[in-house]
Amino acid sequence: MFSFVENRFRFYGIAAALVVFSLLSPWIFGTNKGIDMTGGIQIEYAVSGDRDAALAKARELALALQGETKVGNTAVVNGTTVYGIAGTDSFIVEAGFTLGEKVTESELQIAKATFTKSLTEKLSAEKSMKITESRYVNIGESFGAYIKKSAYITLTMAIIMIAIYIAYAFRGSIPGMASWPFAVVTGVSLIHDVIVAFGLYVATSYFFPEFKIDTFFLTALLTILGYSINDTIVVMDRIRSNLRDSGGKKMGLSHVIDGAIHDTMRRSLLTSSTVFIVLLAMFFFGPESLKGFTLALLFGTVVGTYSSICIASPLLVDITKKK
Repeated sequence: MFSFVENRFRFYGIAAALVVFSLLSPWIFGTNKGIDMTGGIQIEYAVSGDRDAALAKARELALALQGETKVGNTAVVNGTTVYGIAGTDSFIVEAGFTLGEKVTESELQIAKATFTKSLTEKLSAEKSMKITESRYVNIGESFGAYIKKSAYITLTMAIIMIAIYIAYAFRGSIPGMASWPFAVVTGVSLIHDVIVAFGLYVATSYFFPEFKIDTFFLTALLTILGYSINDTIVVMDRIRSNLRDSGGKKMGLSHVIDGAIHDTMRRSLLTSSTVFIVLLAMFFFGPESLKGFTLALLFGTVVGTYSSICIASPLLVDITKKK
């Protein structure tokens, strides 16, 4: 039987390398932020005619206007995204605007209005189809700062509260063993999952700019926490059951943990594979606006399964110092 405990330092090394890479990824690749992080505009257009042709034209015009929209010599548009709304004849144009050092807030608002007016006029001038503006949303840069601050607080509090709950749920369940090691390894694995999923997503967004860091991505990170803890708690509960009911002290903690991992591995791999297949179908066939959200969940599913099996459980041995 393969021993995860005896080979745990190899798994720790892989996890440490991924965490370091993920922490450095914003400096290596930069962060491709959505308009709800940087500020920008979102315009919805209704199409009467060939929507695919309208999407192609809108992408062409938005890209051209991205380079043309300036305040003085400073380019203020940091990226544009055009995507259709599933089940409708409408599409969305998003443009991110950056408030540079030499650009005032009033100048930025004028640039947003100019971009919107130019795009709408050029789309409306198309003879082969009728395109009309149906909705306009202006997102300020301060909103992005609020979202980022809220995300840090929410993720931190979620991990802390989950760890506290694990310590409470496991209290007194194993004679002679405290419950706090279960809380610690759970917290470590959750932090690992969030950081690595973030780093992989940042690296991917460098090569595929359509994947942006936005509120959907932050929601995906919170969802990853929920999935990962569900997978981890199954292994932990089996470890607790084996220690309590089948002579864990006599067999040794390392042997009990290896047995618990092997007992639950089939369940973990099958569950993760099922989730992965569903997410893969959503990624290729689902709405374009949710592709970034789905990609982050794909990364989180793989990373969460790895941490539950290869990190959280073996780490109990090093924390408790029991052989």
